[in-house]
Amino acid sequence: MAQDIQILQVDEIEPTEVFPGILRRDLPATGHSRGWLYDFAPGAEWPEVDHHEGEERYYVVSGEIVDLDERRLGPGSYVVFAPGTTHRPRTETGARILGISIPN
Repeated sequence: MAQDIQILQVDEIEPTEVFPGILRRDLPATGHSRGWLYDFAPGAEWPEVDHHEGEERYYVVSGEIVDLDERRLGPGSYVVFAPGTTHRPRTETGARILGISIPN
């Protein structure tokens, strides 16, 4: 297998609690992007408005995220944030989202 390819099981990555009720698993990064997986417990909310200096994308794997003017985003939802955008995600039910941050 090529040395520049990584394969892993995300649930085997040790999570870090970044805010109460929100766990992050840092996925392998390159010089071009950074991957992550967040697990939101029911009732969890990002504590402040999240400002994007670079591009960010996320995919709702399970549960439901409430974001972007109270839009309810269920499994299969894919959101792309351009540089300079903001949001503040929360959940009532709990959710898992998989994302990529792309620096400017």
